[in-house]
Amino acid sequence: MSRARQPPLVTGISPKEGLAWTKVTIRGENLGTGPADLIGLSICGHNCLLTAEWMSASKIVCRVGPAKDDKGEIIVTTKSGGLGTSTVSFKLLKPERIGILDQSAVWVDEMNYYDMRTDRNKGLSPLSLRPTNPLGIDIDKGKIPQKDMEQTFPGMTGDFTSENFSAAWYLIENHSGSSFEQLKIAANNLKKQANKKNEGSLAYVKGGLSTFFEAQDALAAIHQRLESDGTERVEGSMTQRLENILNRASDTADTLFQEVLGRKDKADSTRNALNVLQRFKFLFNLPLNIERNIQKGDYDVVINDYEKAKSLFGNTEVPVFKKVYSEVEMRITALRTLLLEKLLQTPSTLHDQKRYIRYLSDLHAPGDPAWQCIYAQHKWILQLMQNCRDEFISGQRVGVGALELEGDTRSSALSRLGHTSSLKRGGSLRTPRPSTWRYESPQQVQFVEKLSDVVIGQLPNFWKLWISYVNGSLFSETGEKSGQVEKSKKNARQRQNDFRKMIEEVTNRLVKLIRGALLNGTLPPHEQSLYGGWESKADLTGQWMTQIIHTVRGCHEALSALEIPNDLLQVIQDLLVDLRVQCLVVTLLHTTEDIKRLAEKEDWVVDNEGITSLPSQFEQCMVQMLQSLKEPLEIKPGEINVLQVDQVQDQAAELSVKIMRVFISCLDHLSTKTDAEISATRNIAVDLSSPDRFSAIHEDFSHTAVSRTVVLFPVSALVNTAEVPLTISVIVTNVSVEAVRELDRKLFDAYIERRADPIAGALEPGIYAGYFDWRDCQAPTGVRNYLKEALVNIIAVHAEVFTVSKDLVPRVLSKIVESVADEMCRLMQCVSSFSKHGALQARLEICALKDAIAPYLNSKSIVSFKHSLDTLPQLPSGADKKLLEELLNKFKSSMQLQLTCFQPSSIQPIKR
Repeated sequence: MSRARQPPLVTGISPKEGLAWTKVTIRGENLGTGPADLIGLSICGHNCLLTAEWMSASKIVCRVGPAKDDKGEIIVTTKSGGLGTSTVSFKLLKPERIGILDQSAVWVDEMNYYDMRTDRNKGLSPLSLRPTNPLGIDIDKGKIPQKDMEQTFPGMTGDFTSENFSAAWYLIENHSGSSFEQLKIAANNLKKQANKKNEGSLAYVKGGLSTFFEAQDALAAIHQRLESDGTERVEGSMTQRLENILNRASDTADTLFQEVLGRKDKADSTRNALNVLQRFKFLFNLPLNIERNIQKGDYDVVINDYEKAKSLFGNTEVPVFKKVYSEVEMRITALRTLLLEKLLQTPSTLHDQKRYIRYLSDLHAPGDPAWQCIYAQHKWILQLMQNCRDEFISGQRVGVGALELEGDTRSSALSRLGHTSSLKRGGSLRTPRPSTWRYESPQQVQFVEKLSDVVIGQLPNFWKLWISYVNGSLFSETGEKSGQVEKSKKNARQRQNDFRKMIEEVTNRLVKLIRGALLNGTLPPHEQSLYGGWESKADLTGQWMTQIIHTVRGCHEALSALEIPNDLLQVIQDLLVDLRVQCLVVTLLHTTEDIKRLAEKEDWVVDNEGITSLPSQFEQCMVQMLQSLKEPLEIKPGEINVLQVDQVQDQAAELSVKIMRVFISCLDHLSTKTDAEISATRNIAVDLSSPDRFSAIHEDFSHTAVSRTVVLFPVSALVNTAEVPLTISVIVTNVSVEAVRELDRKLFDAYIERRADPIAGALEPGIYAGYFDWRDCQAPTGVRNYLKEALVNIIAVHAEVFTVSKDLVPRVLSKIVESVADEMCRLMQCVSSFSKHGALQARLEICALKDAIAPYLNSKSIVSFKHSLDTLPQLPSGADKKLLEELLNKFKSSMQLQLTCFQPSSIQPIKR
């Protein structure tokens, strides 16, 4: 008969040697088509079929029996392939035999030992000794409260090790979100685990079958021998003899092994004691382990170990266990005290506070540690704020360096003028600080910045701690199961008003301390001594008040970013309003004082443009004032416009008008100074032809009066372009423009009188120099020097005025020309008669003067020149007219360079 498959062939075995009942894995080829096809398996001549477990056609697992041969082949027999062969062998090791009287250090493992050191940084929960996931699928914890489960399944539990285990409870609690397919997989996993347990029991029976068969064979032989003997139990029978022999053997064994058995009993008792210590060594070592872990700061390990001990031995009645457990409780009580001290210790970080609260919650500390921490932090913040004020008042904070917090890099007030960037969520109040800041900030500015740093640094964590207390995020999973979260939320609802009062007290303390330093008069009398005491400190300027407003605004924005209710921050808004008003008033008052001192600073030294420093100094004062007012007048979200308050608007308008009046008074004072009072004067020496020509120019022709006049023009420009409310601008402009115009007229008349009188007064001496007579003179050959000298003096005035402001040239020269024309008219009318040559000379000089200054003729001067010409006799012949025209052209040609300044193309129309 032919076989369908090849004979089995064993090519490997693992391990290759071992004691009897060693589990081995056999590998090879054609080892059968299934468990039913395997009909024989021998190792070293011993039949191992009963322990064999067919895995595949190339793998069989079995146990080696107690064979007689030390080494032998592995033979597999199958129905389909028949008797097989082997290319490998197995070596059977013989166990060392111990005599009945020999002592042996043998440890009998009487329990399943679980390694407690799987994680040195985390305690072992009692639940870790149970299978964590018996279904073998992902656990999906439901959110059904524990109370609801207890009401739905009364008297039952979801603990699968309990006698009252409810499968429905367990599935709802751990697999409420699992799909039906996953639950089918879980059912198959349970079936596999049950099959493995049955197979393990069957394997145990298979491993001891040979011993059972040997005992059965021996009993069967004895029974057969007794049946063949056919005798009953009578004296002298084989059975009686066998009983006697056995009794004597028992007595002899008792005599021989009494000492050995005694040692055995003692060893058993010792083993039992060691077994107890081994089984309960966790409890016995726990007090010492708690102390060590506390010293190392491993509070998580202590809490986990305590929970484990509490679940195992919390209700024990064994005296020794109760004694050890009492020591554990004593150490846990000390740990609670230690953690509470650390929790209430200040300063501390928010992370540490949450950690200690969670520890105390897991240890079931009495009271409400979270609220105790909140209360302690509140008192500490108030104390920090008060200490900050006391240290500045007592003089301990003499330098800015003592105030700086670690990493503080806030900029100075001067470097942040006009900077009003808002502090957004997650943003920072701090900007780079210059090196000179350390020596510039007054004590009040340092105090406000330090106080703001304290509030901004501490209040956010204080608020976040409260939010965590409200939403129950301070507690661990253990706290959630024990109901700590619900209890915390209930306590938070009851203490919400108390916490609101805490925040209100902090903000009120902040405001009162700042008011005491800057606005002490706004505090009630009984609080001025408590929060004031800054009288010895210097008053602040508007720039430093601007810095303080910026700091307080940053503090308010930082607190608003925490979503603190606006009504709790309203006191800070009210403080900002008062600070802005104070800054406005102080800035205007200081500007007034600075402008008063401008008259003392005027040195009358002109620059390249012919202007003294007075206009730029006034403009600088105004610009600094406007820069200082930019921060207090800026309206942030939630703030009011302080100038919409009638009282503030009236006060600001009054002070602004006072500034303009003070400056006008300063100009008036300077304009009335005599030359002897002016410490330095500079004369403009204009030489238009030669070094000693026109020596008749007066040496006292200085441009100081023009400098005093021209300064008025940038004044009105500043008032009109300043970023101040329209109402204030209108009031200031209306009041100041009238005063400025009056001063302008006064200065202008004084200057015209000072410049025009010398020029007009020099005409008459010049005309009659050398005993000149209009009735007896020679034929004219050109314009005489006196007229040229008058023109040069007019040119000098033009140069003086044009250097300061070309817009003033037409206004000034028209008045000068008017005075000169009027004087010429008077002089011509005083002449009784003219000769022919005298009339021609007079007409030549009048026409030359009129043509030279024609761009600056006004109606009065034109009338004066007309009357002058009407006074003269008419030219009788055309030759005289031709000569007059030739002489005029000659004059204009010789004076062309000098008369260029009078050309209309070089003159801008005056802007008035």
